[in-house]
Amino acid sequence: MRSPLTIAVAQPACTPRGVAANAAAHAAAVRAARSRVVIFPEMSLTGYGLDAPAVTADDPRLRPLVEACADTGSLALAGAPVAAGAGEGTHIATLAVDGAGARVAYRKMFLGGDEPDRFTPGREPVVLDVDGWRLGLAICKDTGVPRHAAATAALGIDVYAVGVLEHAHDTRVIDERMRRVAGDHKVFVAVASFAGAAGGGYARGAGRSRICAPSGDVIAQAGAEPGDLASATLK
Repeated sequence: MRSPLTIAVAQPACTPRGVAANAAAHAAAVRAARSRVVIFPEMSLTGYGLDAPAVTADDPRLRPLVEACADTGSLALAGAPVAAGAGEGTHIATLAVDGAGARVAYRKMFLGGDEPDRFTPGREPVVLDVDGWRLGLAICKDTGVPRHAAATAALGIDVYAVGVLEHAHDTRVIDERMRRVAGDHKVFVAVASFAGAAGGGYARGAGRSRICAPSGDVIAQAGAEPGDLASATLK
């Protein structure tokens, strides 16, 4: 029988294009969360922008985050642009970071706005196994495309783990999408939402990161300010 899973959704303050400063803020959030899994917003390591620099999995600036994960036994799911293969451009991605280092875990499949001008969509849904819990990964607009959740759920998931960026006046978009996914697929939904300035025209992100039960009820929610986080133990 699997053990309960402690999971947190974090919204650290962001320094646009400041990977070192952002990695340090992520590390502090991991230490504060005291959770097995800590989810961060879309492009959380660089801030949002079509010109945000690509981050490599072996970037030495990620070392504080790797060390925090090693010390706490946590898996951090952080957002960053990453280079694709030769001639394939750049992806908006989720990095899975633990005490052994970082790796690209998922590439955003459904791009929004001007993102296709720079970024290349990912090709397939991804599920991570963490202590017997299956986490399906998603990034922002993925959640607005029902077939993404359906394809991910078809792989067998317990949690839909999401990093997003929405304007403060679009908080309801996050709420509507997470409740739909939970209701349609009877899974937990954990959404990390940028708070404060995120770059790329986002002067104030929505914040209010939250975790939703399969029933659709919110079981943990952060505030609207940078630095807030929320956590829950899933059983």
